[in-house]
Amino acid sequence: MNKRNLLLALVIIITFIGGILTGVLYSTNNDSKSFNIVNAPKSALMPEEKALPETEKEQSKALITYVQDFRDPNGIDYAKLTHVIFSFAHPTKEGGILLNGDPALKNLRAIVANAKKYQTKVILGVGGWFHINGGESYPYFKAAISNPASREKLVQELTSFADRENVDGVDIDFEHPRNQEDAANLAAFTKELGEQLHLKNKELSVAVYAKIHAVTLTETNFVNYETAMFQHVDHVNIMAYDGQWDDGYHAANLSPYPYTKKIVGYWANYFETNHLSKEKLVLGVPLYAQPENPNIKQVSYEAIINNNPENAANDTVKMNGTTYYYNGDATMKKKTKLALNHGFGGMMLWEAGLDAKGAHSLTGTISAELKNSSNDPIKYYSAKKNK
Repeated sequence: MNKRNLLLALVIIITFIGGILTGVLYSTNNDSKSFNIVNAPKSALMPEEKALPETEKEQSKALITYVQDFRDPNGIDYAKLTHVIFSFAHPTKEGGILLNGDPALKNLRAIVANAKKYQTKVILGVGGWFHINGGESYPYFKAAISNPASREKLVQELTSFADRENVDGVDIDFEHPRNQEDAANLAAFTKELGEQLHLKNKELSVAVYAKIHAVTLTETNFVNYETAMFQHVDHVNIMAYDGQWDDGYHAANLSPYPYTKKIVGYWANYFETNHLSKEKLVLGVPLYAQPENPNIKQVSYEAIINNNPENAANDTVKMNGTTYYYNGDATMKKKTKLALNHGFGGMMLWEAGLDAKGAHSLTGTISAELKNSSNDPIKYYSAKKNK
C-alpha cells in the first residue's frame, strides 16, 4: 500500500470512530425523554389505540329512582334507569352542604362509577324531609335560600360538588314551600342553580308535592310554587304518594290509582295552562307498603314479594298481624300508561333499595311499560356528537 492510499484509509477510520464517539457522548449527556425522531409519525413511536365512538343512553322516557345514601351501590339496576338520585345532601342555614360521613361519600363514588358503565346519570339530591342534624329539613333549607348571600353560597357549593364528584346534576327536594315568600325564594334558588349547572352541561330537577288531597281529591293550597321556577328545570318529580296522612291516618290512601289520576290531571293541566313542556313532568310512585296499624313500620316491596311472590298481583297483603297497602305490578303498569297518555316525560321511584329483585322488580315492570307504551320507538343508544 503506497503512502497516498495509507493516508486515505487513516482519514476514513478516524471519521468513522469520531462519529461513534459523538453518538455516545450525545446519548450520555441527554435525557432519552427529550430525544425526538424528526419527521417520524406518532405511530412509529407508540401505536395509538383508536377510541371507540362515545355513546350516550338516549331513552325516550325517563326512569328515575332515588336511592338512600346507605344503600349498597351494587344493588341498583342501572341498566333499566336513566337517572339515579343520591339522597341526600343536607343544606346548612349558612349555605353549606353536609353528607352522612365518609360512608355516604364512598357510596356516592361507587354509584357514579357503576352508573357510567350503563350511561346512567347520577344526580345529587339536596334536602329531603329529615335533616342530618335532627328534625325536619325545612328550617335549614328555608334559611339557606332566604338570604341572597347564603343562597349564592349554596349554589356554589352544589355546583362545585357536582364538578368534583363527577355527578350529572342536582335535584332540589325542599319539603315544602309553605307560603309565597318560600315559593319566591325557591324560584330564585332554582334559577341561580340552574344557570350554573346548565353552563356545565349538567341537569337540574325539582321534587314537588302532589298538590291533591287524597280524601277530597281536590287541590291543596298549603304548598306553594311559582310558575317561573319550572322554566329552569329539566325534570319535575311529582311525589304522588304519602296520601295516608290526609284527614287523619288512612293507610289505604298511600297512593291509590284514583288519587294518582287526579294528580296527573292537575299537573298536566297546570303545565298546559302555563305553556310549559309536559315532558318535564315525571310521575312518582312508592316502592313500599303502608300498614293499616300505624304503630307498625312500613315494609318494602321486596319484603312483600319475599313473603309470597304472588303478592305482586295485588295491592294489599296481610302480614305481621296487619294489612298493608301498596302498588303491585298491575297498578304500576296502569300508572305508567296514565302518565304517558298525559304527555309526561317518565316515571320516578322512591326508592331503589325497597324494590324486589329479579322477575318481580317494579323497576323492571315500569321500564318495560315505558318501552312498550311509548308512541315513539325507544332509542337505547346513539352516537354522541362531538361538541
